[in-house]
Amino acid sequence: MAGARTPSGSGLPAGLVPPLKVALARVVTRLPRAGALPGSLSYEPKWDGYRCVVVHDDAGVTLWSRQGKDLTGYFPDLAAALASEVPPGCVVDGEVVIWAGGRLDFSALQQRLGAGPKTLPGIVRQAPASYVAFDVLAVAGQDARALPLSQRRALLEELARGWAPPLSLSPATTDPDEAARWFENLPHTGIEGLVIKGNDQPYTPGARSWLKLKHRETVEIICGAVIGPITEPREVVAGLVLDGELRIVGRSTLLKTAAARELARWLQPPCGAHPWPATVKGTALDRFNRDKDPVALTLVEPVAVEVSADTAWSGRSFRHPLRVLRARPELSPADITLPDMLRPGGRAPANTVEQ
Repeated sequence: MAGARTPSGSGLPAGLVPPLKVALARVVTRLPRAGALPGSLSYEPKWDGYRCVVVHDDAGVTLWSRQGKDLTGYFPDLAAALASEVPPGCVVDGEVVIWAGGRLDFSALQQRLGAGPKTLPGIVRQAPASYVAFDVLAVAGQDARALPLSQRRALLEELARGWAPPLSLSPATTDPDEAARWFENLPHTGIEGLVIKGNDQPYTPGARSWLKLKHRETVEIICGAVIGPITEPREVVAGLVLDGELRIVGRSTLLKTAAARELARWLQPPCGAHPWPATVKGTALDRFNRDKDPVALTLVEPVAVEVSADTAWSGRSFRHPLRVLRARPELSPADITLPDMLRPGGRAPANTVEQ
């Protein structure tokens, strides 16, 4: 993005001059027990957006991705709001999100990064972004990362007092029952699960010191092709009917030997014309990796397959690989519809910004 500014770092401790490393989370498969992390546990929604560190130094406000990319020029709406609400000498960690139809819209974020100077203003007007803050790394030019989470949260709540859309404070709870309700009730909004932190933990850049629990659902998809021989498939190419056509919506993880052998029992070559080509661009299977080479498909007669999927849905595809559970040859592919968890129309969680 032309015109993106590189801040001088003036007014901030040397260790907080961007780009910055952020604290990370490791995956767990169930809610952790008390004592799993230092201090009592704090639970937050896992947002489906862009991780974004906001830096306000003497040069102004800049926005930085987890990978150290300057995002300021892509989100002028947020940069302006943050410049008026985040004082100089502050560094805030959070997530950039876009709401559409009551659901987080990751594809709208992708459009921002693909926009040029002429098209960006229209995209900003049509799909305004929101910023959800969940941590603070510096206040008044002082490094806060060594403070425990409980103290950083108190500083962040004071900083966010009076914020209004497009800025908000991420909800947090120490009640495991409330966290469990969030985990079960929020996936339809695009919330991916929970991030769990210890209230006595400092902020540890680059370390996976937090935990994340991702919500997964069992759904049926249409296997319209596989990668590898039809007798020894390595991956399933998933399809769903969108806009009246069978479209590729993702791929599975690598199949284990037993699972591949079982699936192969139900695979056969197409009986007639197939809606998919024999070779597709890598982005057809993984829409968020532009560097993948073309992929050869082994086309098959469509068959229903049960998979485990998380809630990260771009509106046109699954954002993460699916886990194949079993073939469902007793189901007609014609009866497989878009899973309820992927349909728009949910509500944003309490205390968050929806535009």
